[in-house]
Amino acid sequence: MGKLWQKGYDLDSLVEEFTVGNDYILDQHLVRADCAASTAHAVMLNSIGILTDTELVAVKDGLVSILRESADGLFAISREDEDCHTAIENRLIRSAGEAGKKIHTGRSRNDQVAAAVRIHDRAMLFACIEAGLGLAEGLIELAGTNEFVPLPGRTHLQKAMPSSVGLWAGAFAEEVLDGLVQLWGTYRLVDQCPLGAAAGYGVPIPLDRELTARLLGFSRVQNNVSYAVSSRGLVEAHLLDGLDHICIMLSRLAQDLILFSLPEFGYFGLPDRLCTGSSIMPQKKNPDALELVRAKSASVSSHAARIKAVLHALPSGYNRDLQETKEPFIAGSHTALQCIAVMDLTVRSLEVHPENTVKGFTPDIYATDAAIELVSGGMSFREAYREVAARIEELGDRDPVA
Repeated sequence: MGKLWQKGYDLDSLVEEFTVGNDYILDQHLVRADCAASTAHAVMLNSIGILTDTELVAVKDGLVSILRESADGLFAISREDEDCHTAIENRLIRSAGEAGKKIHTGRSRNDQVAAAVRIHDRAMLFACIEAGLGLAEGLIELAGTNEFVPLPGRTHLQKAMPSSVGLWAGAFAEEVLDGLVQLWGTYRLVDQCPLGAAAGYGVPIPLDRELTARLLGFSRVQNNVSYAVSSRGLVEAHLLDGLDHICIMLSRLAQDLILFSLPEFGYFGLPDRLCTGSSIMPQKKNPDALELVRAKSASVSSHAARIKAVLHALPSGYNRDLQETKEPFIAGSHTALQCIAVMDLTVRSLEVHPENTVKGFTPDIYATDAAIELVSGGMSFREAYREVAARIEELGDRDPVA
């Protein structure tokens, strides 16, 4: 047993280290997905007579054993294995004998990796959408509870017009939902099974690709076998682009919360359990999680860009360059999911201080209202605008709650 491509010679140690990279570490994220794809592939091979019923049972038992070890953090993947796919097949050969040697029939590591990554893509898509819906729900609850709590509206960070915490939180809730709509738009790309494409040119075996797709919960096969292989990275880029837009919104929300929770504003308060302190200044209460959301949202953008940079100018067919799309997708999607969770926790824990939001309602914030009142009396808006601008200091106080 050895590497899947092993054929009688040893690879230079430097080349091995360079080509394997950290795949053997990253692939711990793909063990469950590969076991699922291998199980479906084995059932399909049994249906066309390549695996006997007894061999199928042996393969299934071996894959279940690997899944259990993986769940307990005990399934090892070494650099010599290169990736989880080799480690899994080698284990199957040890546990299932000849049946383990048959599992790769009709499949290339190209479509095997593409299938495992696609299954992982789908899981991350669902997880991020679920988390995003939770965040939107939290924002809507915040907006409903504080619907009429006055909050100074701002443009250019300067006080602009009267607003409310409800309007502010509701805007972000709607933006989250729009981002999830865009993210869901990538589902049709994710929801197609590449297994059976082999190295991008199919195989002269009557594989039942539809059966494999159904067993894995895909609505359809990825029709063109060459595209099935070369779409690796492309689907991940689309998905990360969707997550990137959500993370841009998270960064803006984090910035507002950082700003409005400053003592100088005091509109919002962050619970102690969400903040860190200083190693030298005893009074400090730092919104580190929110600051990291700002930074990590940029990381998600860079991961998306990194994948697309790899895809530029690749010739048709499989190219090893595609290996470099795995790490940025795994890192980017997991970072995005974590950012959504942190913002959900923050929003649901946020303290609103109406006594401080009201303080921002100085007379000048009603300037536009005053101009509209003059318009209602028959003055043109341009004249009303200039009239109010000339006597800003004369504007009186108003009740922001009224």
